Formats: sequence, C-alpha cells, structure tokens
Amino acid sequence: MARKHARSYPLEFRQKIIELARAGRRFDDLAAEFKLSEQTVRNWVKQADLDAGRRADGQTSAEQEEVSRLRKRVRQLEIERDILSKAAAWFARETDSIPPKSSNS
Repeated sequence: MARKHARSYPLEFRQKIIELARAGRRFDDLAAEFKLSEQTVRNWVKQADLDAGRRADGQTSAEQEEVSRLRKRVRQLEIERDILSKAAAWFARETDSIPPKSSNS
C-alpha cells in the first residue's frame, strides 16, 4: 500500500507540540488548537520518546533514516547488477561465446 506524502511541519513547531504534551496538555486539545490530527500528535510524542531513549518499542529517527538509506542503496545495486548481467550476456553473444538467445525459450 502506497503511503500518502504527509504534510511537513517545521521542527520547531513539532518540538513545541511535544513540549506541551509532556507538560500535561491533552493530545485531543493540542490537535484541535493547532489543527492537527490527534494521531499526528501521538506519533510525534512517541517518536520523540524513542529518540530520547524513553521507550524502546520502535525505531529511532536515526535508525529509520539508516534503513531508508540502505533500501535505496539495495535498489541501486539491484539496478546495477541487472545492467551488468545484460551487458555480459550481450558481450557474450557479440563474441559468439554463447549461442544467440532464441525467441521460443
């Protein structure tokens, strides 16, 4: 399932909401006041707690960034592997090292 691109909020804004929540403000009140979804407020507080080491039931932002970077690298390596595989097959056919690829394979 494709994930919708979420609206991006400035870091300072998110930090202020997190501070207010930690100071005891209710998530639903913050959401209504700042025109956010309550789940967004919950997610921000949870992520801040993960990043601060207050909880361990998810990935920190640094871990999420590393996973994302590694997934991109894997995709790039797979593309490069496919290109090299096709190039090797082409060169092999061009040099008559292997028989031509038949159309009824």
